[in-house]
Amino acid sequence: MKIGVIYWSGTGNTEMMANAIAEGVKAGGADAEVMNVSETTAEAALGYDALALGCPAMGAEQLEESEFEPFFTELEPGLKGKNVALFGSHEWSEEGQWMDDWTERTLGDGANLCGGAGLKIFSTPDEEGLEKCRALGKALVSM
Repeated sequence: MKIGVIYWSGTGNTEMMANAIAEGVKAGGADAEVMNVSETTAEAALGYDALALGCPAMGAEQLEESEFEPFFTELEPGLKGKNVALFGSHEWSEEGQWMDDWTERTLGDGANLCGGAGLKIFSTPDEEGLEKCRALGKALVSM
């Protein structure tokens, strides 16, 4: 099994999460390929057995607009029946509404969402947060 861990990160927090998720994927017995969203296409992403997608909250609680949002919009028609995990960090709102909206959107696309919701971590992930990321990676493998 090969899992694509695709992310956008402005401060490095979501990148830290992506690497920890990849550690969990590998611990779960699958291969993980970690890449920035600028390094792939939606078509290539759909070639993976499962996807872990990461993007922090931006602006008014939304996905990053110049790279990640266009990528995800192009990806959406292919998500039906796909095993997907969502993750990201947020800093200016304790609520993390962007993840709730992204979760709803992904479920609406027909994806099988790991854990039923995206993993959101406030600010820089600490060891407890990174462990949650590793657990998400393992859970994605076992779906």
